Amino acid sequence: MKVNRMDHVSINVNDLLAAKEFFLDLGLEVEAEWEMEGEWVGQVIGLNDVKTTCVALRTADGQAWIELVKFYTPSDEQDIQKPYANTLGIRHIAFAVDDIEAIVAKLEKKGTEIFSEIQQYEESYKLCYIRGPEGIILELAEQIK
Repeated sequence: MKVNRMDHVSINVNDLLAAKEFFLDLGLEVEAEWEMEGEWVGQVIGLNDVKTTCVALRTADGQAWIELVKFYTPSDEQDIQKPYANTLGIRHIAFAVDDIEAIVAKLEKKGTEIFSEIQQYEESYKLCYIRGPEGIILELAEQIK
């Protein structure tokens, strides 16, 4: 028995359009969009009266994808949380990118929160943390060739 690969990461959002646009600006592509509701999906995820809209966005190489989910029912009673990079639990998603400077500049112009200036790690990577809509934290990593 073994794990073959990580398939996808699911992110629950209130503003599906804003989150979708953020990931499109980052360079991901829409793979599919769908709605789900009813008893079957509720049994899978352990909730009652489920109604959702989902968007799958894939990386250019097709090896990974992000699933954005908007729950209409049941709704989350908490407000959007903006955790820090050291908050316990799953905290960020890392993307390997080309031309980190261009991506960060583009996102910064659109109002994306940049945690720090682009930093170089030894002779291997340029790194930068950013916060997207609804507190989503991403690490961008460009391998130095």
